[in-house]
Amino acid sequence: MQSLTEIQKKLNGINPSTKILAVSKFQPAEKIRGLYQQGQRLFGENYVQEALEKQRALSDLQIQWHDIGRLQKNKVKLVLGHFSLIHSVDALELAQAIDQKAKQQNIQQAILLQLNLANEQSKGGFSEENLLDSTALLDTMAGLKNIEIHGLMTMPPLAEDPKQSRPYFQRLRKLKDQLQKRWPTLTELSMGTSSDYLVAAEEGATMVRLGTMLFGERPHQ
Repeated sequence: MQSLTEIQKKLNGINPSTKILAVSKFQPAEKIRGLYQQGQRLFGENYVQEALEKQRALSDLQIQWHDIGRLQKNKVKLVLGHFSLIHSVDALELAQAIDQKAKQQNIQQAILLQLNLANEQSKGGFSEENLLDSTALLDTMAGLKNIEIHGLMTMPPLAEDPKQSRPYFQRLRKLKDQLQKRWPTLTELSMGTSSDYLVAAEEGATMVRLGTMLFGERPHQ
C-alpha cells in the first residue's frame, strides 16, 4: 500500500498527464471518502449495484465515477446517467445497446473501446484487425450519435515482469493514433494496473487503474 502523494509523484516524474483511477470495488464507502479527502476524484467500480449503493452513500462528494467492469447488455439501463465514462465496451452490439438506451434518456454517454490485444479467450474486446480492417464496423460506430468514443482500454496478459506489458501498451497507443484521424475526441488510454502502471505511463497512458496499492487488501466477500 502506498500513499496517493507518493504514487502521483512517481507518475509526474514520468508522464504528468497520467491520471489515477482508484479502483474501489469491494472497498467500503469510508475508505473512498478518506481517499477523496486526500485529493482523489476519479473512482472506478466493477459491479453496477455495488457502485450505485456507494454513489448514494457518497452523494455529497464531487466524485467522477467510471464503470470498469464487464458490462452486460441487460445492465446498460442501470449504468447510464450514473457513470461519466464506461471503460469496457467490448463489442459493437454493446455499443449499439448503450447508444439506444442513451437516446431514450436523451443523454450522451462517453465510452472507451476495450481491446483484446493478446486474443485471450477469457477476456472480451475488439481485436486490432476488427477496428482497422473493417470499414463497415467503423461506419456503424460513427453512426451511433448518442455515444462519444473517448479512447481505448486494454488489459495485457498477467506477467511477473511489468516490462512484458510494454508491447501491448505500445500497440494500444499506436492504434489510438491511427483511429484519432477518424475520431478526434479519441484521446484517452486506460491501461496499466498496480503491477505495471509505471510502464503504462511511459507508453502514454492517460489513466492507470490502481486498487489495492491505494486501498490495501480488499475485504473478503
